[in-house]
Amino acid sequence: MDVLLDGFVQAVQLLLGGDAATWAITGLTLRISLTATVIAAIVGVPLGAAVALTSFRGRRVVLAAANTGMGLPPVVVGLFVTVLLWRSGPLGAFGLLYTPTAMIIAQAVIATPIVVALVAAAVQQVDPDFLVQMQGLGATRGRALAALFGEARLPLLAAAMAAFGAVVSEVGAAQMVGGNLAGETRVLTTAAVLATSRGEFALAIAFGLILLMIAFAVNLVLTLVGQRQAVPSR
Repeated sequence: MDVLLDGFVQAVQLLLGGDAATWAITGLTLRISLTATVIAAIVGVPLGAAVALTSFRGRRVVLAAANTGMGLPPVVVGLFVTVLLWRSGPLGAFGLLYTPTAMIIAQAVIATPIVVALVAAAVQQVDPDFLVQMQGLGATRGRALAALFGEARLPLLAAAMAAFGAVVSEVGAAQMVGGNLAGETRVLTTAAVLATSRGEFALAIAFGLILLMIAFAVNLVLTLVGQRQAVPSR
């Protein structure tokens, strides 16, 4: 209990005391994870909707692959991206390994199947005749799709929250492709692992608590946005 209490106190001191290194790590964590989540949404939402709304050979296999991707081990993703970005790999000429960009790529790969699977499930829950009815009322296909996404907005926000939660808390891929370099690629999860390996348990707990605060703050914003639109005004 003393270690947990010390960790909480240290987390408050690091944040309120304006510790530059902690704020830099926190800012980098947010930048990488939010960017990866946005990329996953840009790629995953259209793919998930297309899989849900289109009939084609192998559709169930694609859905099964997306659902399987929700449990994709971060270490496997980290290994795959490392091989791609290694100096002798296909993308080695770009020199992206051990940079925040490499971490964004790895996290986007982790998050995209989550978005695809949850968006497909959300869109499939909407009345199958919804698009036909909207187009029958004179709406263009683009407007009909926008209305469809509006109907499924809460599950779509849930997909975004699930994707963000998966990437902001992962450590395996971040460690492998980022290298945990101080001032360059060190994020809260890898900083917590390093502190633990050094026996600095209170500091590791402090980083973990800051990570929880970030996850709660982001999810709170998304939840408030979703509930504000979902609950009719009185």
